[in-house]
Amino acid sequence: MITKDSYQPTAANVWTGRIDGTTPDLLRWHQVISVVDLLQGALPVLPPQGKGIILLGFACDEGVRRNKGRTGAVAGPAALRKAIANFPVHFSEQTVILDAGDILCVDGELENAQQVLSEAVHAILTAGYLPLLLGGGHEITYGHASGLRRFAGRQKVGFINFDAHFDIRVPEEAGASSGTGFWQLSQDCKQSGTPFNYLALGIQKNGNTRQLFNIAGEADATYVSADAFHLQDKDTLFAAIQHFLGQVDKVYLTTCLDVFAAPFAPGVSATAYNGIMPGGLFLQCYRRILQSGKVAATDIAELNPSLDIDNRTAKLAASLIFEIVMAYSGEEPF
Repeated sequence: MITKDSYQPTAANVWTGRIDGTTPDLLRWHQVISVVDLLQGALPVLPPQGKGIILLGFACDEGVRRNKGRTGAVAGPAALRKAIANFPVHFSEQTVILDAGDILCVDGELENAQQVLSEAVHAILTAGYLPLLLGGGHEITYGHASGLRRFAGRQKVGFINFDAHFDIRVPEEAGASSGTGFWQLSQDCKQSGTPFNYLALGIQKNGNTRQLFNIAGEADATYVSADAFHLQDKDTLFAAIQHFLGQVDKVYLTTCLDVFAAPFAPGVSATAYNGIMPGGLFLQCYRRILQSGKVAATDIAELNPSLDIDNRTAKLAASLIFEIVMAYSGEEPF
């Protein structure tokens, strides 16, 4: 249950920035995003033919701490709001963007925070909005995807993860962590007798033990290594994405910022000197997924502002959010 202890609405004065004017051709995101409080009843009804996106932060890095990583991602949602505030509005008035605040992790109780997040995501989907979540550590995955699975019912849900790591660890004594989300989902799928449809893109061999590769194989996960991006192997990437999309009805899309090369994403718990480039081939893959019409829930994970340099990671994450909004609203990205 969402309570005052586990939830914090966004203050209206958070959305500020440059103002060039108030006519539609001069507007920026901070001028059109409205704040809503999940504790104050039903979400606003979307206009006929309208599309709605709800931003929701997961202010948590307890999973990173448990995974022996560098904490600080708890401040990610605030940094992301600041990074996207000045984007120009290139979508029509039929696209509504709301900010529903942050789900909090209280007293290190990650499992409770994930349950609250799941309930919030379910409420957002039920109201007809796309959940666009702002992380927070990659422990965001389990709560977010669980909310989508509950909403989807009998429909086939697929999980796509841009990440250097599988995040399919078996939980240790401390419990769930930022590295266990997809293992948790695999167990839920096994219990419900549904397929575990998981595609990981950007996997690094030097970032995953043989045990993790074995667990991924036993769970019938599909992965494409970072080498496919490095070597411009379009055929392998496009074939994997298209095949996967053809097997599912709805997609949970998550992007762990540590998939990118360290010069572009220094502000993460585990930097990757040989991560993928956030350029042409990545964008082609990302857009193929977004434009499939199957993405029903998406998030950006592992932004750690305390480790960022010149806001590089926050700006990269913001650019991904821009891509998501453009695709969902039906606008061309450029």
